[in-house]
Amino acid sequence: MKVTNLDERIHVLDNESNVTTVIKDIAMSGLQEDAFYVLDIGDIVQKHQIWKEKMPRVEPYYAVKCNDNLIVLEVLAALGTNFDCASKNEINKVLSLGVEPSRIIFANPAKPASHIRHAAAVGVDTMTVDNESELHKIKKLFPMAKIVLRIRCDAEVAQCQLGMKFGCDPIHEAPNLLRLAYNLGLNLVGFSFHVGSGCQDAPVFLRAIHHCKILFDMATELGFNPYLLDLGGGYPGNKGTSIDKISEIINEALDEYFNTDAVHVIAEPGRFYVASAFTLATSIHSKRAIRGEENTNAITHNMYYINDGVYGSFNCLLYDHQHVTPIPLKNGCGKLIPSSVWGPTCDGLDKIVENIMLHDLELGEWMIFENMGAYTLPVASPFNGFPVPKFHKIEDTCVYFKADLII
Repeated sequence: MKVTNLDERIHVLDNESNVTTVIKDIAMSGLQEDAFYVLDIGDIVQKHQIWKEKMPRVEPYYAVKCNDNLIVLEVLAALGTNFDCASKNEINKVLSLGVEPSRIIFANPAKPASHIRHAAAVGVDTMTVDNESELHKIKKLFPMAKIVLRIRCDAEVAQCQLGMKFGCDPIHEAPNLLRLAYNLGLNLVGFSFHVGSGCQDAPVFLRAIHHCKILFDMATELGFNPYLLDLGGGYPGNKGTSIDKISEIINEALDEYFNTDAVHVIAEPGRFYVASAFTLATSIHSKRAIRGEENTNAITHNMYYINDGVYGSFNCLLYDHQHVTPIPLKNGCGKLIPSSVWGPTCDGLDKIVENIMLHDLELGEWMIFENMGAYTLPVASPFNGFPVPKFHKIEDTCVYFKADLII
């Protein structure tokens, strides 16, 4: 593949092309200086196929906050995926693609009043709640809304814990909220939970689903007709990870506690779909060699400064607790040298990798970072005037055929 115009950001792969070859062609073209992404559409299609195979009963509602790239949303909408939105702007973005309001859940338990009014106006009527105040707010602003009560059930190990902010206690708080919803005349349709983003504690899903079963029975006794079970997020998506263990536990728990077609089961995967689909390429624009004692003059540490940092794509280090590994685009030789990698801004906080062994690299060489699709671009800013990386989309000729098969 020969790069002649970087404004043409769609690359169709042939049998000899892949993500790495596309990055090399762009990086070595002489036309590219800024950091850039390569988005592999086929990776998203493959993830959707995996989800449908592993958890055929669980309908995915993609968490837009994870990565709201328009092409990502278009591909997922075409695949039949539904959407988890957290604000009126996210709702509008999804609706602009022609997605029906019924395919959206407003899954933010703490919603500004104007956002609730907007959801009512555009027909997004399913929304989550975890406290008394929110129930009273919805009663006033959108009494016909379909209420999903979110409980707390935290994974012991997760990349981002969410229970400290959202989710009511399933044993003590949830029954009281059920009674309040009944007294207010609200339409409670189901229950949800979120075990934590990037969950590494698969058995937590069994505990959470069991809690929901108890609450389903309690709600039915009160006079509600619950039919929706929302399994939330927490599904890993990096290269080399798998949802096999989680899906096995979820399928077994559904068979045990919700073995009926009367219950509609959904989930809110985010990073599962997009983490591995985005690869970031950055170039070294500056370098500082730290030398040892005066009489040796040997380099003891190299500091590399690249053209993206924690105020850009690598905000994930601060907000998403990610760990990243730079991969030099060229194969090195000679001894490995202790090194650190820094972003381009004037802030000392802008450190990407503190200590890693790398071959000696020169100015203008490129480093790539895999698994950069989750919680990166949506939070990136042009601090200090450094641009947010643009992206190149790649797809192979069989992507559409695969998509047709999955749909």
